[in-house]
Amino acid sequence: MRVLREGTAHHELLIAGNLASSILRSSPSDEQFKIADIAFGQPDPAAMLNDSPSLRWAHLTTAGYTRYDKPEFRSALQARGIPLTTSSHVFNEPCAQHLAAMLLSLARQLPQSLHGQWNDRPWPYHERRLLSRLLGGELVLLYGYGAIAERLSELLAPYHMRLVGVRRKPRGDELIEMIPEAEADRLLPEADHVVDILPEHAGTVRYFGAERFRRMKGGARFYNIGRGPTVDQLSLIAALTDGHLDAAYLDVTDPEPLPPEHPLWSAPNCFICPHTGGGHSNEAVRLVRHFLANLARFESGEPLIDQVI
Repeated sequence: MRVLREGTAHHELLIAGNLASSILRSSPSDEQFKIADIAFGQPDPAAMLNDSPSLRWAHLTTAGYTRYDKPEFRSALQARGIPLTTSSHVFNEPCAQHLAAMLLSLARQLPQSLHGQWNDRPWPYHERRLLSRLLGGELVLLYGYGAIAERLSELLAPYHMRLVGVRRKPRGDELIEMIPEAEADRLLPEADHVVDILPEHAGTVRYFGAERFRRMKGGARFYNIGRGPTVDQLSLIAALTDGHLDAAYLDVTDPEPLPPEHPLWSAPNCFICPHTGGGHSNEAVRLVRHFLANLARFESGEPLIDQVI
């Protein structure tokens, strides 16, 4: 709050009376929103369309923007000339580090060793060494090539893996080999690691289901740091249970929080974090600094960072 107040000292700063419980939840309606020129946080989409006559720009405290990614909402904001920006470049570094850590730890069998230490403390010397892998030459298929995938590609470069990104229409300026989404399924049987960084929208719900899991290479590993609803979790459990997939790492699930009795918790070699991939100790300050950097650009008429609408 100190950084925010100092950075907006030449503006009138309005603080909502009822703040959302987390940056993943939409904020409750607030009367002050009617006079606000700029929104920072998780403004209610309906309020943005109906109760914000003065609004000129909205900046989100998340990388994802599912609740705002609707055709009617996009059209309304574009008609009023209101840009919408996200905080993708706050979360790309922690999410990329988090995913790289899980990929490396699975390769070196670290979760399995920790599980043994916390339970019956076995000493599977030969088995654990035999199952440990070197990453050089392995194929990583990255679905959703945005800020996270770009940074992850940089972090994995020293391991000499083959990195292939998937996006609807490759731009040609990406840092790694790219293929359009329509061609991605042909590489699934070759991929050692399949990484889901997809946003949630109508075209990605249950995108990874029984058919795609069947097409994956036997012994492949699946990672989801995008959004929980992009995965058919029952099909994932089946692929892990029958041994077709070697392991899965999930930072996101559907629902969240994941109920203690949910079968994902006990699926073989399924490792779950409580949506902490983007978390870091100075997260709030970095969110504010990112907003202030965009505020300076907004004031000077420069292109905004992480603009999605």
